Order: sequence, then structure tokens, then C-alpha cells
Amino acid sequence: MAVITIAIIALTAIVSLIAFNNRELFRRLAFNAYDIKRFKNSYRFLSYALIHADWVHLLVNMMVLYSFGRIVEAYYGFYFGAKGILYYILLYIGGTALSTLPSYGKHKDDYSYTAVGASGAVSAVLFASIIFDPMSKIMIFPIPIGIPAIIFGPLYLAYSWYMGKKNIDNVGHDVHFWGAIFGFVFTIVLKPALFGNLLAILTGRG
Repeated sequence: MAVITIAIIALTAIVSLIAFNNRELFRRLAFNAYDIKRFKNSYRFLSYALIHADWVHLLVNMMVLYSFGRIVEAYYGFYFGAKGILYYILLYIGGTALSTLPSYGKHKDDYSYTAVGASGAVSAVLFASIIFDPMSKIMIFPIPIGIPAIIFGPLYLAYSWYMGKKNIDNVGHDVHFWGAIFGFVFTIVLKPALFGNLLAILTGRG
């Protein structure tokens, strides 16, 4: 049973729902690089993941987290035993905090820049799942067939990098990109043999 994943979803949903009706709480928890620099309230590197812009934003992130978090939590338990719970929590927290560092550097003097949502952490979990099962199929609406994870991964990174550079919408593509990179690297550092398995699949030896 994915106890940690469900607990994270429950906590995030509760705080997000409260913040929907409490704009002051929303403002205090949101990631704002300018406020972090000016007021030293570094808790925002984590708290922003507990709130979301709207219902759709919340539901999409939590559905993706539930779909892939259960898998990753189970794999972490299988490979790392009792330490798997700690490593899974570190994966989520690390994906939350480290994915915003580039945005902090870019926007620390921009008082108007604000970001919310668990997308960085969710991307970290998603890419950890790709390491464990590169040939799994990932469904993307409205595409009617699953895309192999080993193909989806590079496409996701390329798209996030490109859109982050273009900066033409209100989506935190930089956070998606760096969260994914963190989840990929963190899992490989914990279990280097998984990278060998990935290479074997890519070269047709797996």
C-alpha cells in the first residue's frame, strides 16, 4: 500500500483547498523568489508545492502522483527495504526544493514572479518510475495509445526545456525540467545498476 504517496496527496489536497479560500495563506506559501531573497523565508522552497492555482491544477498533479508514486514507492521498498520510505520522502522533497533553484536565480529580483504546485516533485517521481521500468507505457491525453517511457522521457525533457526558454505561457516548465532531472539522477545514485539496465535497453542488449 502506498502509504506515503497517499499521505502526501491528502496533505496537499487539504492545504490547497484551504488556500483556495484564503488568499493570505496562498500568498504566504507561494514560491516568490524576490520574497525569499528579501525576507529570508526559505520555507517557500517547499511550501509552494502544497498549494495549487485551481482545481484542475490540483487534480492533474495528484492524479499523476498517485499513478506513478505508488509504483516508485513500491520499487523503493523492494530495492532499499526499510530505508525505502526515507529515500522516497527525500525524492519528493528534493524534487520540490531543487527544481526551483534555477527559477530562484532567474527571478530573485522580480517581485511579480510567483509559482505554485507540486509539479517539480511529481516530475521527479515520474522520472524515477522511468528508471525502474523504462518500457512501461505512459498515456497522454488525447493520444489513444501509450508511449514507451524510454521515449516519453527525452520528449518531455526537450519540450520542457524549449518551453522554459520561450517563456510564452504561465506554466513552470523550468520546474518540470529540473524536477525530472533530479528524480532521474537521485534514483541512479541510489541504485547505479539501474542505469546499466537502461543502457542495455537503449542499445538493444536488455
